[in-house]
Amino acid sequence: MITYLYWITVIATSLFMGWAFTRFLKWKVGVVVGLAIAIVGWAAYHFRYEQSFVKNFGGVMTLEVPEGQMHLSSTWKDDHLWIENYDPAKNICYFNEVSRGHLLEGQVAIKNCNPVIGPSLGKP
Repeated sequence: MITYLYWITVIATSLFMGWAFTRFLKWKVGVVVGLAIAIVGWAAYHFRYEQSFVKNFGGVMTLEVPEGQMHLSSTWKDDHLWIENYDPAKNICYFNEVSRGHLLEGQVAIKNCNPVIGPSLGKP
């Protein structure tokens, strides 16, 4: 919900300021100001607020598990999301970091991982 509220605010501010500058100055100035506000709003969301909204306020974020892998777990470390996936074909567990703006993301690969999965959990 907070994500939608953020975007409504950014779009409304961009349109209003674009209209105001167009009305009182020139239309080119209004277009530039409106686009500048929209770009700054997009960059702020993408590089700063996305994970913070999801973690702290119940925002919206969608990730996909890579083809051929199985999702095992997820955890937060500060405002960074760490996801553990298992690749049964290679027998490797991958810990992938999803960071702000998707920059400087880390990955840890554990070979011969063999996670305990499925119905064999309770069998001796």
